[in-house]
Amino acid sequence: MTSNEPMMTVDRLDELMRTVFEVLIQKDRNAHSREVLNGVAAKIKLTPVELELNASKIPRWETNVRFHTTDCVKAGYLQKSSGYWKLTDLGLEALKQPKGELIRSAKRSYRAWKAKQGEDEESTIITPPPDKNDGTLPPEKKEVAVRREAFERAEEEAQNGIENHIHQLSPYEFQDLIGHLLTAMGYFVAHTAPPGPDGGVDLVVYKDPLGTVTPRIKVQAKHRRDSKVNAKEIRELQGLLQHNDEVGLIVSTGGFTSDAAREARTSAKHVDLIDLERFVVLWQQHYNRITEEGRNMLPLAPLYFLAPSED
Repeated sequence: MTSNEPMMTVDRLDELMRTVFEVLIQKDRNAHSREVLNGVAAKIKLTPVELELNASKIPRWETNVRFHTTDCVKAGYLQKSSGYWKLTDLGLEALKQPKGELIRSAKRSYRAWKAKQGEDEESTIITPPPDKNDGTLPPEKKEVAVRREAFERAEEEAQNGIENHIHQLSPYEFQDLIGHLLTAMGYFVAHTAPPGPDGGVDLVVYKDPLGTVTPRIKVQAKHRRDSKVNAKEIRELQGLLQHNDEVGLIVSTGGFTSDAAREARTSAKHVDLIDLERFVVLWQQHYNRITEEGRNMLPLAPLYFLAPSED
């Protein structure tokens, strides 16, 4: 049964979006959307109206928040890719705005973006103006919100299925998977560590079959679900890079802490980081060149459907 009560004010939407940002900060500013939304639901008391299910059997507050992340993306506060939400430096700064202003500033940025597309600004208002203090989606936008939510959920479910499959591999199967990807990318895997002590290097990769072309790449495979690679682990790999023509690569299914990313970014020794999201993207990009053995380990099939508009 649907209530006629307005679902939320703009100030309430601002409160929810601030909580989204706060949850992302707790997760090193990068997390799967489902993790973020679960975190919001755990941190904030939702009203009965907000918890009502829409026609897609999704809580109305979630549909509303997902819809308005577009404002935050256009404002440069968030980035969204493959079901992951990332808080940018601009988003971190936006949290310092007075209460109620984060979402309003995002909306202004969205309208400015739409105006640059050659559309009349009045037609781009997603919710009633702030002075009406009403953040409920108008009827003409509800269908757009439902389509966008369905699109995002399909994208997220596909990504989840791929990631869960990778998590279920053994550490050595994941190590082999990395080798198949690097081979498809045009590299030559000179060494793959067998089970047992590996000295901290799981694969050694060259740019040519004989290793005459630099750099030589030392790869670490971190097959983990719930813990991120930290800065100490980055420094340990740096210590294994003995020559100027050696670079490091860490592929981690658990991701990286912000300190680890900073350590890799500022180090004099080159260390590249591939998290699970990026690994899947690279696998998709190079899938046509991956060997049959590799495809059998992580088989994918493309599926195309109409993307939602940003209106």
